[in-house]
Amino acid sequence: MLNKTIALYKGAYGGLTPSSWLLSLVLFINRCGNMVIPFMTVYLTQSLGFSLTNAGLVMACFGLGAVVGAYIGGKLTDTIGFAQVQFWSLFLNGLFFFGLGQVHSLHGIMLCIFCMSAVGEAFRPANAAAIVHYADDGSRTRAYSLNRLAVNLGFAIGPAIGGILASFSYELLFWTDGTTCIIAAFMIKFLLDPARASKGEAHHAKDAAILGGSAYRDKLYLVFIFLAMINAVCFFQMFTIVPVYFTEQMHMSKFLIGLCMGLNGFIIAAVEMLLIFKLEGRRHALVFIGYGLVLEAACFLGFVLMPKEIWVAFVFMGAITFGEILTLPFMNAFWISRCGAHNRGQYAALYTISYSVAHIVAPTLGARMVQWAGFTNWWLMTSVICLLTFVGFRWLYNKVVAETNGVQSPVHSSL
Repeated sequence: MLNKTIALYKGAYGGLTPSSWLLSLVLFINRCGNMVIPFMTVYLTQSLGFSLTNAGLVMACFGLGAVVGAYIGGKLTDTIGFAQVQFWSLFLNGLFFFGLGQVHSLHGIMLCIFCMSAVGEAFRPANAAAIVHYADDGSRTRAYSLNRLAVNLGFAIGPAIGGILASFSYELLFWTDGTTCIIAAFMIKFLLDPARASKGEAHHAKDAAILGGSAYRDKLYLVFIFLAMINAVCFFQMFTIVPVYFTEQMHMSKFLIGLCMGLNGFIIAAVEMLLIFKLEGRRHALVFIGYGLVLEAACFLGFVLMPKEIWVAFVFMGAITFGEILTLPFMNAFWISRCGAHNRGQYAALYTISYSVAHIVAPTLGARMVQWAGFTNWWLMTSVICLLTFVGFRWLYNKVVAETNGVQSPVHSSL
């Protein structure tokens, strides 16, 4: 049994290119320095004495900058290449972190954090294109999962270290975050060679569905982006409104909430690569996304049908994490299939923007709906939205298969 388990893990993590591992290492180091943003609201209100409203304005500037940066990053990726965009995004972002720690006026911080977010978010579409470039054709979904693992581990470590540093001085957060960005930038510059195309790049280019066109004119892809954004708004309730529900309705302690939320990262680290290894290539990516959405809908519905017991919280977190594993990696697999090397930045930018918008909408919409209709009604609505999004992905699957087969009428789906 032990030998079979070891062999399964070897299979899941084997076959990835050295460049894919290096890129994940760079992301891990960079995300380990993720300290400023998790503590930003606390820093603004407690250290600088801003009101919670003004702190909200600052974070809104961060979200707006992320949308602008993702768009620009996608354009630049297709123009000057992902290697240059990754380097300059990380390097300049590091300098902005240094500068942000020295600015103390409201308008100065709003301007600085907008620019910092725009520069930093330009990294994401470039990084997405880099993952595709460095991975072999048969391991791209796993390469994305490896990067998700690196990001999750980094996010788990960064805020913990940040909490220790903040107890001494908030200024240490800005210097540490900026330094890790610059270290990551030079690692990308000197350790990763963009001239090395992956073995599957040429083959993949022949199979891309919308090779010659723009992402902004790919109607099916735009539908996908809208559906991905709606899914993200529902999924992000897990990080915004669900913890409030745990506190107010389930009366869980901060320790238990932290333990429950940590289950998400633990499951991802333990099983995502294994599941992707077993599932990749067996069905169309949109099929697995549909399964994930049904599971997410069941999770939110569980809050309505199940008792308000602590064990329900842990069941919810475990189940929705598996929903996440079935949706996010295969969403990456889908957008990769729509593009070629020359327009990959556009496709990655739109996908990044969908999540940036969801990050802005999810907490605001969730909070207002809970205030207006209560937790129970909001969970019912969220569950229905997940199911409607599933229907949307089913329709998209039919259209994509019809497009691939060169016919006009939708074909039967096995979703």
